[in-house]
Amino acid sequence: MGPNDIAAAAAMLVAARREGRRIGPLPTACRPASVADAHAIQDAVTAALGTPIGAFKANAPAGAEPTRGVIYAPTVYASPARIAVAVVPQCGVEGEVAFRFHRDLPPRPTPYTREEVAAAVEACAAIEPVTSRFENPDVATPMEKLADCIANGAFVHGATVTDWQRRDLGKLKVTLTVNGVAVLEQTGGHPTGDPLGIAVALVEMMRATTGVKSGQFVTCGSCTGLRYLKPGDTCGVRFEGLGSAELTFTP
Repeated sequence: MGPNDIAAAAAMLVAARREGRRIGPLPTACRPASVADAHAIQDAVTAALGTPIGAFKANAPAGAEPTRGVIYAPTVYASPARIAVAVVPQCGVEGEVAFRFHRDLPPRPTPYTREEVAAAVEACAAIEPVTSRFENPDVATPMEKLADCIANGAFVHGATVTDWQRRDLGKLKVTLTVNGVAVLEQTGGHPTGDPLGIAVALVEMMRATTGVKSGQFVTCGSCTGLRYLKPGDTCGVRFEGLGSAELTFTP
């Protein structure tokens, strides 16, 4: 994609965010065809909005290119959180393991090691509210969804834990509740079994540009699957030994 195509796609997504509306598919000429295209559109949206980045969502599937989605600081909430349905109209939720960076990991020419990343983070339970800027996200291409920050609506984090390295974060018991009733209880469920590996991949993706900054979070993939709730519902997620997070969708 050329700069004009990236700018045109970004303008549509910026308008959707500013006006709180959903849009149709991106025009063919400015539809991203690669991860690099989609990330470039995300970055152009961020520049146009002028909104600080508070967190990222990231993914690093085996045998595939890693990806990341921007989460803006005004949509980062401490648990227990109350978020208006107007902000996340689809009311989608995913329970996740996340990390908070307590030191900067700035750009540099050499990769950060897993040990360096582990020493720079604290872990926590999190809920990612999911909503798309597209009218019909089911027909949006994977790269369009990536350009839209992988349908991120907000981010809710629990209290951070400093001794998380004693635990196998990919095999924690997780319980998801809706209005106080458990709707899922299982052990594990993380897509790769290695949440820290996702944080390492995020740091590597950002190493050539802005790096990551102290206070930012990275959420590392759903351990509960995606569920859609209703206005007024309260969702909770608890990871044994890691803590919990809670979110209410307010009408």
